[in-house]
Amino acid sequence: MSQLKQSLSDHIKASMKARELERVKVLRNVQAVVKQIEIDRKTELDDAGVLDILQKQLKQRQESLNIFTENGRDDLAAKEQFEIDIINEFMPKQMDDDELAALVNAEVTEQGATSMRDMGSVMGALKTKTAGRADPAVISRLVKEALQG
Repeated sequence: MSQLKQSLSDHIKASMKARELERVKVLRNVQAVVKQIEIDRKTELDDAGVLDILQKQLKQRQESLNIFTENGRDDLAAKEQFEIDIINEFMPKQMDDDELAALVNAEVTEQGATSMRDMGSVMGALKTKTAGRADPAVISRLVKEALQG
């Protein structure tokens, strides 16, 4: 069992003992998504696979949070923010902008990338190097800037 899945199970047990029912609900929801994907793919996910699922769960909740905030639904926005905070506990420390920009520039230089045609290979390499530690949209923006500028 991957460390992330074990950590998720441990947190569920601890939250149940502490009677934190809303927290248990969020953690079980995430655990159910992980198990469903494992069943669908007929394989056991490693930490990278679980991390990918957590990122997708965060992205979905962030989009919902934005929609609820725009429409003045503060009650639903608060619920989404609560879920985001819980899922973020399992995410690795996020890279800051300077660190990310340096990594992008190093990868562009290392690959000798000079045009937008090289973006796919640069993004592929960066995806594995930044797994769970940076927003892919931000990485994409930085790569475009590096290749165009």
